[in-house]
Amino acid sequence: RVPQVQPRVEELSELYRELSQHPGLSSACLGPDLTTQYGGKYCSLYTEWSQRDLARAENIKFCRQYLIFHDGASIVYSGPAGTCSEIKDELLSRESPSGTLKAVLRKVPGKEKEKEKQFLEVWDQNRKVKSIDLTALDKHGSVYDDDQFGCLAWSHSETHLLYVAEKKRPKAESFFESKAPELGTSDEDTGHPKKEDAPIKGEKFVYHEDWGETLSTRSVPVLCILDIEGNSISVLEGIPEHLSPGQAFWSPEDTGVVFVGWWHEPFRLGLRHCTNRRSALFYVDLTGGRCELLSEDTRAVWSPRLSPDSCRIVYLENNVLGPHQQCSRLRMYDWYTKHTSTVLEAVPRQAWGEYSSGSVGGGLRGVLSATTLITGAFPGIYCGALPGMCWAADSRRILLDTAQRSQQDVFVVDTATGTTTSLTADAPQGSWSVLTIDRDLLVARFSTPSCPPMLKVAVLPAAGHEAQTQWICLQDAPPVPGITWGIHTLQPPPEQEHPQYGGLDFDAILMRPSEGPTAQKPPLVVMPHGGPHSVFTAGWMLYPAALCRVGFAVLLVNYRGSLGFGQDNVASLPGNVGTQDVRDVQLCVERVLQEETLDASRVALVGGSHGGFLACHLIGQFPDTYHACVVRNPVVNIASMVATTDIPDWCLTETGLPYKPDALPDPAQWTEMLHKSPMRYVDQVRAPVLLMLGEDDRRVPPKQGLEYYRALKARGVPTRLLWYPGNNHALAGVEAEADGFMNMALWLLKHLQC
Repeated sequence: RVPQVQPRVEELSELYRELSQHPGLSSACLGPDLTTQYGGKYCSLYTEWSQRDLARAENIKFCRQYLIFHDGASIVYSGPAGTCSEIKDELLSRESPSGTLKAVLRKVPGKEKEKEKQFLEVWDQNRKVKSIDLTALDKHGSVYDDDQFGCLAWSHSETHLLYVAEKKRPKAESFFESKAPELGTSDEDTGHPKKEDAPIKGEKFVYHEDWGETLSTRSVPVLCILDIEGNSISVLEGIPEHLSPGQAFWSPEDTGVVFVGWWHEPFRLGLRHCTNRRSALFYVDLTGGRCELLSEDTRAVWSPRLSPDSCRIVYLENNVLGPHQQCSRLRMYDWYTKHTSTVLEAVPRQAWGEYSSGSVGGGLRGVLSATTLITGAFPGIYCGALPGMCWAADSRRILLDTAQRSQQDVFVVDTATGTTTSLTADAPQGSWSVLTIDRDLLVARFSTPSCPPMLKVAVLPAAGHEAQTQWICLQDAPPVPGITWGIHTLQPPPEQEHPQYGGLDFDAILMRPSEGPTAQKPPLVVMPHGGPHSVFTAGWMLYPAALCRVGFAVLLVNYRGSLGFGQDNVASLPGNVGTQDVRDVQLCVERVLQEETLDASRVALVGGSHGGFLACHLIGQFPDTYHACVVRNPVVNIASMVATTDIPDWCLTETGLPYKPDALPDPAQWTEMLHKSPMRYVDQVRAPVLLMLGEDDRRVPPKQGLEYYRALKARGVPTRLLWYPGNNHALAGVEAEADGFMNMALWLLKHLQC
């Protein structure tokens, strides 16, 4: 008899409510060192967390502070100081270099029919000392609070603040629109409206490009400087018209500003999760307005970070176009010699050695090949950004975290020699992220598939002794009961090897229930990731953990093309989507069903974006394997997506075709895009399909999912579509995320007959 795991809707919602309350750790900031009356040193640690509030249907932010006593070489004592408190309406905040001041960008709801306002506040250790109404000053549009362009940077003198905002757009009206001048807009001498305030006729409906998914309100960024004492704002001049500036900071001695400039000609492409957009590092002088190029102008660069001694800038670099995420180079610019060097090149393949037996992860046996990873071997850099503060006190070493196959680890890099050392090789396996480092006090986040995020601290040892790093848990998170996990490594059969990149392998993380009626032989939910050039690391993920608690085993597949396995692995996939990635997932499913005690008669697919692309391929190419499917904003027809997405280059690159902004696909290229799409196999689909679409998705517009929905309905396949207004590609709104889980779980339970 098939074990029954059907919980009531109330039990499902209670489970989701319980697991969704685990907070995420987003940022940390260390205060200045203080000395006790006995000569000991201590500092405060300010942390920010986020948590889903289902009752309010929003993500809330809260802060918690800790005290760390240390002797410079080790942490003597650490612990919390007080309770949590919610942070309201803060968009950005930044401590000054001395730690005595704090700048806060705050949104304030407008009164009655007024628009929302933005205030820039300055706080000292006792009170708010400045509150400046940026909206009333009307020097620019909204301040950017995103992590793509946005910044809030103190000058070294702590007298000025630098930030990015939308360029002030002239007022516009239609040809036949007229109204009385607003109060305060007339010239004092003539009484006539000021020329700069007069609306421009016929410009009301002009289209303004934006930067795509999650950046639809970002069009023309400008760099702005607030003089704190003078309460005045100036918009920086001298930046070339063809560039969009962001990620800015003050140059040494406050003589100018260093920033990343993105080319936006001939038109803007989506920028979110696209580290392949042409960009460079620039310096603009504050006195003469001269703009100077600091890096190559034929690459893609981001995350510039100035060393504590103000002598060097490190930044990440990729090739332009090609895969949106790649194995990155670490480059360094010397401010005084003007010399740029390569600290770390892209890594084609990670170093391997002879296999020694042993369990992997949470106790499950790995399906391992004859060789295995050398502990601590550097896998290359695969990260969206360097930590905001990443330099060691010696201004020679930097800290970063990066995917290392199906884990995420912390490494220290010696910028003088290019040597790398893992700081987490001997620590528990999972997902490690650097939050900050200051005066060699290191703060990190750690989680596993069965353990929500926890806060860790350490003192960075002296150069050459980094492997001796001792991590201390400052904020624990008890493991979620009933979940075990492990990492499986698979080698494709010879006939599925890539002709140019042979010998590649890939991983999958298998989570399974360790208690409950299905623990002995659970049904399997297969989840390939999106991207396709991203990766599942062995960290906390709400949906997989919740599904595991419901009674499903969950297989998270890092097929060839994933990050963390070397640049050859990334490069193997473009031109082979719909075949190589599909076969990898299917091979993994078949192998795991052979190796593990799982119910092969109850296998389902869940995937979003490119993961949805793979799920739709798999239910069409292997209809006998899968009995239910849930997809979120899936790519189903590359040919119809290319003209509507914010990333048309993705459609051609992953199909294996060259992308040029001024070139239209020819009939053969349209055919090739359709040939690689799941729509090609729709006639073979039998598994019931649940679609979840975000109405505001710019990346994979919802018409993709609608196209698939109609095709399935026309063929009599059981289909249901959920439409989420106000949600974009990630479907990350609290209400949509919660509703999505409930519908997904109920769909799987129903159609797998659990």
